[in-house]
Amino acid sequence: MSIAQHINSLKIAFFIGYRYSKTTTKSSFVSFINMVSVMGITLGIAALIVVLSVMNGLEGQLKERILGILPHIVVETQHIEDLALLPLEDVVSISPFVEQELVVQSRTSLKGVFLQGLDPSASSSLSIISQNMLAGRFSDLRSGDFNTIISRSLAQQLGVSVGQRLRLISTVASIYSPFGRLPSQRLATVSGIFEVGSEMDDKVIIMHIDDVARLSRVKSESFNSYRIYLQDAFEYQAVTAVLKTQNITHKTWRERQGKLFDAVKMEKNMMALMLLLIIAVAAFNVISALVMVVNEKTADIAILQTQGLGSRDIMLIFVLNGLINGLKGVLFGLLLGLLLVSQLNNLLSLLGSNLAFGPNGSGLPIDLRWSQVVLISTGSLVLCILATLYPAKKAARIEPARSLQGY
Repeated sequence: MSIAQHINSLKIAFFIGYRYSKTTTKSSFVSFINMVSVMGITLGIAALIVVLSVMNGLEGQLKERILGILPHIVVETQHIEDLALLPLEDVVSISPFVEQELVVQSRTSLKGVFLQGLDPSASSSLSIISQNMLAGRFSDLRSGDFNTIISRSLAQQLGVSVGQRLRLISTVASIYSPFGRLPSQRLATVSGIFEVGSEMDDKVIIMHIDDVARLSRVKSESFNSYRIYLQDAFEYQAVTAVLKTQNITHKTWRERQGKLFDAVKMEKNMMALMLLLIIAVAAFNVISALVMVVNEKTADIAILQTQGLGSRDIMLIFVLNGLINGLKGVLFGLLLGLLLVSQLNNLLSLLGSNLAFGPNGSGLPIDLRWSQVVLISTGSLVLCILATLYPAKKAARIEPARSLQGY
């Protein structure tokens, strides 16, 4: 077959397939099944786009708020200059850092927290805490002043405000006294209050690393741990692989919060799978509709075969028929899904919903990823094409002589 003949066959197959996909009064039930399959694909794709966008946004908020407070990677080395020579990808900054458990005491309450010691001049621009200060300044953490920054939730639990003092009781250092061995203690002034909005807010307080050294009764030079800021906290494997080759001791955020993000990822995958099943059911409706069309158009198929159309051309007609229905569903689903994503928070406001998971405590966080949209659309079209194969093969096997016996 020449190229011109092949193109003509495609035109004929597309024209007939398009005519069969249009609703007609003669086959109202088949048209109804076609409409249901298109609507099923539309609703499935729209729901999948909306749910994945919201789940992406929630995951992003968790990553920003929790992993903004926790260090992405903490390394222990006595030669910081060696880290600068390593091929570490996606590393934004490396700064001195120490973390230890302690007990913080106010006049009314007592609570165990993690004390993070850092250098404000090296961490201010990258710390999510410095970007979410409600009172005071991050730069108030000056060496020797024993100032500390705590969260609003912790301040409420302890009953303190800016300017008031807290007693810090170290669990890693102790002093000898006439009454025996006592933990090291210091009074610290609350110089700032922050609010990130994560579960880590009331579990962490911040001090200058030199003051942490004094509380621990050691020299700050003896701390040999450093905090590595990554461009994307989830992309830590490449850095840890390099650190392992150099036998550098390190810890990642996964050791403390890995289970939480694994649970979020599994929930997102399960929601996507459930909604994909909706699209799969709609694709099976395409099979039902095409089988009915084949049974209804048996005589037409036989006539087309007598006019010179081969089995491949007949098969292509019904593949294109199902594909056109799939394209309708995908197009309408994309339009509906993108419209819902763009107006979701406005719709929730109209319905009186007071959800506050988004940035600045407003609405739902939305993170639309075009790679997922393309994957959803492509996968739906592939399902529709696969659904057409059985009816199309059945149509291609029709024998004209038997089909026209009753005419």
